Order: sequence, then C-alpha cells, then structure tokens
Amino acid sequence: MDTLRLLDLQIDRPAQRVSRDGDVLPIQGLSWRLFDVLLAHGNDVVDFDTLAAQVWAPAVVGEDAISQRVKLLRQALGDDSRRPRYIRSVRGRGYQLCAVPTIAPPAAAVPVTAHRKKWPWLAGAGVVVLVAAASFWPRAPAAGGPLPLLQRADYYASIGQASNNERAIALYRQALQVDPDSSPARRGLSRALSAQGCLFNGSPEQVREGLALANIERELAPQEGAVYALRGYAYDCLGQMPQAISEYERAIALDPGDERTRASLAYLHQERGHLALALRANLALTAPERLRFRDVQVARELELLGFTHAAAQRHARNFQLYPDNVFANIAWPRSLFAAGDPGRARQALTEALARGTPHPQLLRLQGELALLAGDHAGAADAFERGRQLRPQQSLGQSLAALYAQPAASPEWVASRLAMLQAQRGDGWSDAALERALLQAQGDPEAAVTALQQAVDDGFRDAAWLRSTPLFASLHEARGWAPLLARIDADIGRQRAQVLAADWRPAGLADLSAAPAAGIR
Repeated sequence: MDTLRLLDLQIDRPAQRVSRDGDVLPIQGLSWRLFDVLLAHGNDVVDFDTLAAQVWAPAVVGEDAISQRVKLLRQALGDDSRRPRYIRSVRGRGYQLCAVPTIAPPAAAVPVTAHRKKWPWLAGAGVVVLVAAASFWPRAPAAGGPLPLLQRADYYASIGQASNNERAIALYRQALQVDPDSSPARRGLSRALSAQGCLFNGSPEQVREGLALANIERELAPQEGAVYALRGYAYDCLGQMPQAISEYERAIALDPGDERTRASLAYLHQERGHLALALRANLALTAPERLRFRDVQVARELELLGFTHAAAQRHARNFQLYPDNVFANIAWPRSLFAAGDPGRARQALTEALARGTPHPQLLRLQGELALLAGDHAGAADAFERGRQLRPQQSLGQSLAALYAQPAASPEWVASRLAMLQAQRGDGWSDAALERALLQAQGDPEAAVTALQQAVDDGFRDAAWLRSTPLFASLHEARGWAPLLARIDADIGRQRAQVLAADWRPAGLADLSAAPAAGIR
C-alpha cells in the first residue's frame, strides 16, 4: 500500500507526498502523520484516543489540538468541513475518510509536474537562525541489510519534531550496527545529528559528529553534491558561515537541481545582508512546497526590505498553517513586536510558547516584552530560561548575566568583551550585537560602534533596533541616528532593486521604493 488513490488525490506514502492533477499539496509533519493514520484505517471512524496515540505520542494532547490539526489538514487538501469531500467529522467520536482509499500502481502516485528529490524536507540552521541547511535523507538500499530500520528512521526524521528526530538518530545508529558500511545510514545520521543541534537545542558535539560522518562520505563519494550539502549543513549548524557557504556552493555546482541547498544558501545571503539576492533565490525555487522553511524565509526577507504589509500577511499565514514550525512560531510575534504592537505580540508569543517548539529566540522576545512592561524580574527569568535551553549559546549567556540579580560584574563584562573580540570575522553579526549589548549601559558610543560592525557583518533589522528596550540607552548616543540612516539607505537601495525586477512577488508593484522605516 505504498501508493494510494483517494478520489482525485494521488498519495505516495514512502515519499509522504499528496498530489492532485500533478500539483503537490503542502501536507507535511503532523498533518501528514494524521492523514497517514486515517488512510491506514480505510474509511473506519478513527477515535480521538487512537489519533492522539498514533500521531502525537509520547506527547499528550486533547481533542482541541486534534481538531485544529484536522482543520489545517483540510485547508491543505482544499476540503470544506461543511461539505466534506475527503475527511468528515463524526460527532463525539472522531474522524473518518469520506471514501475508501484504493491501491494505485506506483506510476499513478508520481505527479507529472513534481520534481522528485532525494530529500523530503529542509531543516533550519545557524546559531541564531531563521532557516537554512541542506537536507539529505538517504535512499534506502534495494534489499537486505538495515532496510526496515532505515525506512523507519527516514520516516521519523522527516516529521521535523524533537522527539521524532531523536528516534531517527537511534534507528540510524542501529542500522549502522547491522551494516557498518551503510552509506544511507551514515548520511541519515549525519543530517539528523546536525538537525538536533540546529533545531532541537542539541549540543555542538552532536553536530561535530554529524560533520565527521559527512567527511567520511566525502572521501567515499568526492564528486557527489549531496555530501557537500551535508558538510555545509553541519558547518552551518556550528555557526561557521564561510565554510558553510563554500560547501553549499560546491554542492550546487555538482548538483544544480538541489533546491534545498539553494534555499540554505539563500538564508546565509540573507544573514549577510544581501536581501534582494536571497529573495530572488527563494522565489526562483520550482518546488517551494517541499521546503519546510522557505515561506518563513520569504516573509522575513520582505519584512527586512520594508514590505511590511506583505510580510505581515505571510507571517500570520505561516503562524496559522505551521504550528509545529519553530521558525514560523518565532517570526509572527517578533514581527508584531518590531511593528510597535507589544500587546498582540504578547498574545502571539503566549500561543507560540504553548505549541511545544522551544527556542531561545522565543524566550528572548519574552524577556524584551517584560522589560518593555517594566517587569525586570520577569525579563531576568525569561533570559535565564533561554540560557538553560542552549547553555552553549554565547548571546544567551550574556543576556542572562546582564539582567540577573545581581547583574554581572564589570570584570565579567570586560572578560566577555575580550573573548568576543577574538571571534570577529566569523561571518555572523551575533558577536558584534553581543558586544553592543555588553557595552550599552556603560559605554554607549562603543556600543554604537559595535552595532556598526554588526551592519558590516550583514545585520539589517532597523525596526528591531528601534523597538527593543535592550538598546534604549543608545537612542541619544552620538552615532545612533547615522547608524539607522545607514541601514535605511541600504534597505532603500535593495528595495528599489526588487521593485524594478520582473521576478518581484505579486502585490508589490504599486509600492514606493523608499522604505517605511519605523512605520508599521
């Protein structure tokens, strides 16, 4: 039952792909798991307890969470709950398919316009990332060996949740015990270990193990683009941007059709401040529905470019459609905060924190909102919880120390600044931002100079600088206004470039080339 048909839907279960008339539908993660469970039960009624156990376990969820996920699945299918065609509600019991799925020949499950790839989804990357990283989900061997283990590992890895990624890691390790020479198992384990560090608050040691496994694969297949994508992902998750860019570019040179690596590289262009270039690269992807974080990237690039209304629409949509996507959960409340709407930002953040996608950026925003409300104790608690979530992350360590009671000593701050100075030139703006935070209270001019360095490194979020209480002490400092003007000028140049391009997104044609700086 690998390939099924449900009315006019073609379903490829191993590839976790649903299509209609050749168009792939955006069904991923929990939505796919829910749909797959319904398919497995034919058109029998599947009760709430069964759905909770087979889709969400070991997490415990109620009927409301299940109903919300069914709503999202229906939206992806184009179904109407009032006149259901694919999924109907059975009051007080659960859900069932409206028709019996039938077994289809394998060819029927392959949409004619779909681009079949080696990897089912794109992972996030970077130390403080919105998106990135090439995915490599390996092809299982034709027969024998660790095939069942690999199939289950690939399944769990594709879901994109912390507990399932851990299951995938364990299964890949078991597959390597069965066959120590299994290249698919080694590649799958490499990618899952890197994802653990990028997405699920794992350790740098796990990512370094992922890089070591990718290095073995490079020795075995030095002309295969996928192994360079694996290496690029590991470097990305370790925060080594120049190495990640180099590996991604090599992967694309060897495999020009690798769109996941193109999206990963586009994210790094965004972090380097090349927003128009990143936006164009993301919009040029031919199968964006297969990239988990592409929509979040596009919304963020539009936001940074000053297309705030278009960005807000996309952020709100992503927040609604992808409740299990950590970066969609970060982007919408952060966008509201930068837009000068802390009340709605708090509401959205509360919902995001309840969705089970913990990330330091969510807790950092919670701390900023607390400071804005004068709740210094609440801010200190949020920053400390963010530090505990990823204790190896330098920025989180500094924020927790600066707002702790008692706060960090001048000697600690001085030693921290010396350490950060040695990290300059790694390609990321984080170290310069952290230096500015450490200097903001005692040396405003030095803090503004550090922010200028952050702009040199690619930082372009002027709206956040204007909104965050973390830099409120710099607003009267000499150099603050020129700093913002510098960012606005570059954004205006790139914004005009987008408006003049024939590839610009729909809905931007009538907008001004001047950025709406500080206006939301």
